[in-house]
Amino acid sequence: MRLFDRDLQAVKEIPEGRLDAFCAGIRKFLIKNVSKTGGHLASNLGVVELTVALHRVFDTSRDRIVFDVGHQCYVHKLLTGRKEGFTGLRSLGGMSGFPKPAESVHDAFAAGHASTSVSAALGMARARTLLKEDYHCVAVLGDGALTGGLAYEGLNDAGQSGEPLIVVLNDNGMSIKKNVGGVARHLTRLRLQPRYFSAKRFTHKLLDPLPGGRAVGRFIHRSKELVKNAVFPGSLFAQMGFEYLGPTDGHDIKSVTHLLRQAAAMRKPVLIHLVTQKGRGYAYSEKNPSKYHGVKQFRIDHGVGNGAACDEFSRIFGEALTELAETDRKIVAITAAMQSGCGLDPFAKRFPSRFFDVGIAEGHAVTMAAAMAKQGLHPVVAVYSTFLQRAYDQIVHDVAMQNLPVVFAVGHAGLSGEDGETHHGVFDPLFLSSVPGLTLLAPSTFSELRQMLALPNDGPVAIRYPKRALPNDSGALLQPVVTCRTGRDATIVTYGGMARVALDAAERLEGILSVGVIRVTSLKPLPEIACDGAVFILEDNPGYLCRFVKGVPINTGDRFIPHGSDTDLLVFCRLDAASVAAVISETFGTDRQYG
Repeated sequence: MRLFDRDLQAVKEIPEGRLDAFCAGIRKFLIKNVSKTGGHLASNLGVVELTVALHRVFDTSRDRIVFDVGHQCYVHKLLTGRKEGFTGLRSLGGMSGFPKPAESVHDAFAAGHASTSVSAALGMARARTLLKEDYHCVAVLGDGALTGGLAYEGLNDAGQSGEPLIVVLNDNGMSIKKNVGGVARHLTRLRLQPRYFSAKRFTHKLLDPLPGGRAVGRFIHRSKELVKNAVFPGSLFAQMGFEYLGPTDGHDIKSVTHLLRQAAAMRKPVLIHLVTQKGRGYAYSEKNPSKYHGVKQFRIDHGVGNGAACDEFSRIFGEALTELAETDRKIVAITAAMQSGCGLDPFAKRFPSRFFDVGIAEGHAVTMAAAMAKQGLHPVVAVYSTFLQRAYDQIVHDVAMQNLPVVFAVGHAGLSGEDGETHHGVFDPLFLSSVPGLTLLAPSTFSELRQMLALPNDGPVAIRYPKRALPNDSGALLQPVVTCRTGRDATIVTYGGMARVALDAAERLEGILSVGVIRVTSLKPLPEIACDGAVFILEDNPGYLCRFVKGVPINTGDRFIPHGSDTDLLVFCRLDAASVAAVISETFGTDRQYG
């Protein structure tokens, strides 16, 4: 059988007896292809039956299914005619690893950040009602999306709206690491033990062949529902106004399909609670779903080669903060479901009582840090640049307006590779620099990062750093402006990760033009910058320095940057060394190629 070389109607018509084999084939396809390209593996292995069931019940060319977090959409893409796209998954010009309406009519809504699906699905449902149209709206919440505050804003409104809407809670107990907080504990109480599902299947297998067995089974089911409603009368979702169905084994495709059809027929807000296993079907990811959440290329038989848990700069940040915390007992570390990615595993292990993972809730993390600082602690909020955007209001009102000494460790600054538009850290220089009283620093070396973390601060400080550092770290004393290379004809002014490119470009021009390189380590306050010759301002964002320093801007421009490898994206944006050298050469009227 040639799996997936079929239209969606054929998927709906697969006999029930062949569904398990079909789902096994999907898992085999995902493991084989993601091992070659990298991507989000464990989360997609956990939603195979759920996604197949969704496509058997709904017509995704018309019905609106919003995946949240969006990285759990691979099975959906496979079933909607994009099998060939997996060879170029997350590469420049290839298929995105997230839902993308521009890519397919079957992708209802772009979703790279978490917790947006209920709000989006409710908006679509209300548009449907006002325009007198007829289609289903489904929000698929998973991988910790329910730890984000926006999810509750959407649930609170959707439950009382009366709009026909289905929320599928894909409860695998995980975001990247295990979910945290009171809601996770609430779901654990609602979630039945695996032996419940085994007992349920055994009961059906025993009773169904007997005369009157199905009727007895229905009576037992109704009795169970009465008991469940008596035990959990205050279920959070029921109180919000949802008809609550579950919890149910999310890998029992027949049960999931039945619940989806039941929910679709209710014509009211319904929440279906499915219990799934992240990483299901691949032994290595079942044992360590966190490690296989997002992977690079790996060998299937060995299950290794997926790289370090965090990038170079984040690792050094975690080590440096742990060292500082040894002597400063007031230091506390806060992150939003990114413990490993932000390099905080050593800190969490060494100081568990001073480490706080708040889930996918950046706004809450920042306000909590502000209050900690107000009461005398030294909070450090570690977050990727792209995710810090969600806490801008809290940075302004709760931290800066009170001039509180909160340190923001802003990782993955600049272009961030294969995750694409929603994950590039290109906006933080602009939005952070707009905050009164906030100091904005940009190290290019590990020693600079260490020195910045150790600086005393009596107000908010943000330290933005890329994934990789300059290869040659002299360990020199921190300076606001660093002259890396002198030049008579021109000077490249840059900061952060782009210093590598600037130095390479200057070297390519050696013998033709004398080009210097100046690094700025303090973006705000901005020091005085003295340059020789023509000035070129190199930035891997829409352009911050070029607003204050006169010169030729070389940056990403006013646009969203697609997904692709770091190397390909630099070339795409003309920010690679050869392209930068070419811009300088063209300015001086030379025509030599510098590739």
